[in-house]
Amino acid sequence: MSTYLGACVELTSADVDPAIIEAARYSYLEGYLFDPPEARRAFAKAAGLAHGAGRQIAITLSDSFVVERHRAGLLGFIETQCDIVFANASEVCALFETDDFDAAVKALADKVTIAAVTRSEHGSVVIAGGQIHEISAYAVEKVVDTTGAGDQYAAGFLYGLSQGRSLPICGQLGSLAAAEVIAHYGPRPQVSLRDLATQQGL
Repeated sequence: MSTYLGACVELTSADVDPAIIEAARYSYLEGYLFDPPEARRAFAKAAGLAHGAGRQIAITLSDSFVVERHRAGLLGFIETQCDIVFANASEVCALFETDDFDAAVKALADKVTIAAVTRSEHGSVVIAGGQIHEISAYAVEKVVDTTGAGDQYAAGFLYGLSQGRSLPICGQLGSLAAAEVIAHYGPRPQVSLRDLATQQGL
């Protein structure tokens, strides 16, 4: 896969609308945008606005290659500007230059309020306030296309968080959304995630 980010590489700080950021309980930043310098300035502006309004910033690490290119910058941004970090196992290990998954997750959790790390069929790990929540993956009949799985996990998780749900439930909502999207081609759900959550008692 050769990722094409399209017009978003033209994102600048001028595109960050203070009213939108200040009104949002959580602003979700895409790690791929750590490549363009102008986008990093937009990240900094968004983080400043969010925290000034008592809101929170979430970021996804997006890709282990992004992490390797910008490790120092990402670590600095995470430690000083982020509240919630989403990553997968390879990304979090790349961030801390280790093969020890548990050590990498702990190192990330020490820097943010919430760390949510996915690990494919083994589910995910959510750490906050020193508490570790292990979340099971939802079984799918056949994995067709993993495109969008990380973003769908984050979407489900942040939805739960915005509704005041517990962290284990947030993780389950994320896992459910990810399971739906990997069962077909394309990065967007093909059924109502709300209905799926209701069916699962979430």
